[in-house]
Amino acid sequence: MGRILSLDYGRKRTGVAVTDPLKIIATGLTTVRTHDLLKFIEDYTGRESVELIVIGLPKQTNNELSENERYISQFINTLTKKMPHLKIERYDERFTSVMAHQAMIAGGLKKKDRQNKELVDEISATIILQGYLESKK
Repeated sequence: MGRILSLDYGRKRTGVAVTDPLKIIATGLTTVRTHDLLKFIEDYTGRESVELIVIGLPKQTNNELSENERYISQFINTLTKKMPHLKIERYDERFTSVMAHQAMIAGGLKKKDRQNKELVDEISATIILQGYLESKK
């Protein structure tokens, strides 16, 4: 049984979250420079069994894809060529950054800590993964 890895892909940084081996709980893993993301995934999947990668689908409020989608599509093409055995699914990531900030406030983080964009990306990846898991129940 493999884990599910989730990515909140950004041009500079990508938030990463992962499930436990039983695929019950989504947990923030890290934030990676997008330039290093492919290497990170290769290293991580070499250490851990991963059966699926869920990548955020960036839609705008009018349901159209955002500008970032073209970069995500390029990354997915590269990832698929490099690691064709990995299954990839997409999940709507609308409002995950807003939800991440709300979670940080609810968690009692100070304003300075809430301005940490890397933490926001990691929490966003966790929200994407948790939403994906709930959609499959």
